[in-house]
Amino acid sequence: MTDARFEDGGDKPLRLLAADAEDLGVVAALTQDAVFPATEMSWRPAARQFALLLNRFRWEDAETAKTRSRPVERVQSVLLFDDVGKVQSQGVDQSDRDTIMSLLSLSWEAGEDGAGRMILTFAGDGAIALDCESINVTLKDVTRPYLAPSRKTPHHPE
Repeated sequence: MTDARFEDGGDKPLRLLAADAEDLGVVAALTQDAVFPATEMSWRPAARQFALLLNRFRWEDAETAKTRSRPVERVQSVLLFDDVGKVQSQGVDQSDRDTIMSLLSLSWEAGEDGAGRMILTFAGDGAIALDCESINVTLKDVTRPYLAPSRKTPHHPE
């Protein structure tokens, strides 16, 4: 069996920009259940950027995969936060190269004058807080989709 190709479904890689809370909701939905090694986080203070290289579940394709009875997919993506002044973490150990992070949610806590705090919540009670001047987030697919190793859609019991 070979990996899926963009040409198979006519899909194009995602490149989304979030500049407000509504936009962020879309990015949050598309990155829910993304997984990545803890070592794939980067904080560049001089550039005021925080980035994750993650393997996101292709929620935008999950229903099509189900109706066509084909395996679900993941794609490697960059999730980039600009205008970041400070990064804090709790329960996140980047030094353990074997730690795999699972992103549960992105949320925005508005402050004064458009500034605020971006909260990234991970499975296992880890969290990262980014103090930002504004919502300025980019989600960009950087590889072709590939078959999800588990071949299953992530499930959240209610």
